[in-house]
Amino acid sequence: MQGDGRGVVVKENPQPTLIDAREVSKAYRGGARVLVDVTMHVAAGEVYGLVGPNGAGKTTLLRTLTGLVAPTNGSVRVGIPESRTIAGSLIEAPAFYPSLSGRRNLTLLCAYWGIDPSSADRALERVGLRGRDSRRPFRHYSLGMKQRLGIGAALLGDPAVVVLDEPTNGLDPEAIAGVRDIVRGLRDEGCAVLLSSHLLGEVEQVADRVGVLAAGRLVAEGSIDELRHRLRARRSAEVVVDDPDAATAVVRDAGLAIVDTLDRQLRIDLGETIEPHDLNRMLVGAGVRVSSLTEVGGTLEAAFFDLVSRAAPIAEGAHR
Repeated sequence: MQGDGRGVVVKENPQPTLIDAREVSKAYRGGARVLVDVTMHVAAGEVYGLVGPNGAGKTTLLRTLTGLVAPTNGSVRVGIPESRTIAGSLIEAPAFYPSLSGRRNLTLLCAYWGIDPSSADRALERVGLRGRDSRRPFRHYSLGMKQRLGIGAALLGDPAVVVLDEPTNGLDPEAIAGVRDIVRGLRDEGCAVLLSSHLLGEVEQVADRVGVLAAGRLVAEGSIDELRHRLRARRSAEVVVDDPDAATAVVRDAGLAIVDTLDRQLRIDLGETIEPHDLNRMLVGAGVRVSSLTEVGGTLEAAFFDLVSRAAPIAEGAHR
């Protein structure tokens, strides 16, 4: 195991790395830097979830990794050196001929790319568009079916690397569950899957590792459990007491920091080891009457917003 420089312990993966990006930056005309020194990797049989708010640079990063956009600085490798690796991607909304069936659209792509047409049937099977659904004109597809066909197009040729940009965007819960099953199936088959989303809860259900992108910088990376552990350092408690001055003295004597105060309410940083009941016991033991005590943060979603809000000013400064 080794550290990654961002305070997260990285466990070595015995599987080969199929996506390897090192210090990737992208600047457009005028000098605005959309990506800033992004380093990341995805191994075979792994799902990597890239999360971040709209405008964080997720789509630009995926387009750079798939060769659609050239990086200004840094290097990108997809596949194993000196071997032919097929990579499939769905970036932004899929586009197909409306009057043609789902199957016909995929067989046309096979012909264009020089892929055996039987790959279309395998892809349709993998995304759950069988029988009548595969023969239905694309214009009659639901949004979820259109998205599944787009993923099917990304799977033509049985790629070892699959990149999906916001694959569940705009879908209903049933369709989201279907996409989730597809992603899990790809991981089980040994694919390296990189997917982006602004829905942290959705990524949390399928990703082995998560990277948080904020204003073009990868500000945190690790497994779900590693990120949760890291975020415990930012838990806090809001407590209402009868004597704020006495409570402040108790808290400071315990080596804790007061984040904010408002009348009789104090917001206290719990650190890594203090639990809310420990804080309550300290205060009551010192004769401070506690009216209410509520833990704030500690969830992955709360941590996500905390990381993004703290990192954004740094990254914005880099843009200048």
